[in-house]
Amino acid sequence: MGTSHTESFTPEHLALAELFKALGHPARLAIVHAIAAQQACVCGEFVEITGLSQATVSQHLKELKSAGIIQGSVQGPKTCYCLSESALALLKATVAQLQTPADPCC
Repeated sequence: MGTSHTESFTPEHLALAELFKALGHPARLAIVHAIAAQQACVCGEFVEITGLSQATVSQHLKELKSAGIIQGSVQGPKTCYCLSESALALLKATVAQLQTPADPCC
């Protein structure tokens, strides 16, 4: 059995890969955009937003929560979700580092 090559990457690279992997599905991007647009916790509107079944939406929410992109809190019979400020800060910093250089080579 081969060894994992993840030891050659920094913890930041591994964390970023998990964040980008979680964002790599259009339904999860739609959920994140919906939460960002509300600028508040969102409760149970994701089925209407995505047009997907409740079970599928629940799986996408689980992936986003597991990656640390969203946080959930129970409010009555519903779980309400908001974006993780630390995950957003890491994503923003990473994208800012990927700017085109002043003297592009191609």
